[in-house]
Amino acid sequence: MQIILLEKVVNLGNLGDVVKVKDGYARNFLIPQGKAKRATADNLATFEARRAELEKVAAAKLAEAQEASSKLEGLTVQIVRKAGVDGRLFGSVTNADIAEALQAQGHKVEKAGVRMPNGPIKVIGDNALEVALHTDVVVAITVSVLGEH
Repeated sequence: MQIILLEKVVNLGNLGDVVKVKDGYARNFLIPQGKAKRATADNLATFEARRAELEKVAAAKLAEAQEASSKLEGLTVQIVRKAGVDGRLFGSVTNADIAEALQAQGHKVEKAGVRMPNGPIKVIGDNALEVALHTDVVVAITVSVLGEH
């Protein structure tokens, strides 16, 4: 299916690109999320008329993400969980737990933006993670997991 991107999408393209994607990806994700429209003649004409407005909105989102990244850069978040004597947690710390802890500190972060390359944290200690605030803005944070008995 041919679609017009209404915002930058990772590994797909930038605002205004006409790309071909699988039908299900377009119908089930991109179009409902407002990230794309079908590439019809009417939609192309409408997009060209709104291009400046959409670029301004995209620039505003990027500026907001960069401002938030300056506050988050190098931040350490402490999370307390029950742990055994050997330092392993009963359960784990997931991206939702980290996003919740960041929101409690007043930072606007989505759980999908917390990148955990090694999966959920299952041991006590400090872990370096990345938080994606925007497709172009990624911030490094430290998550310190403390154990309680």
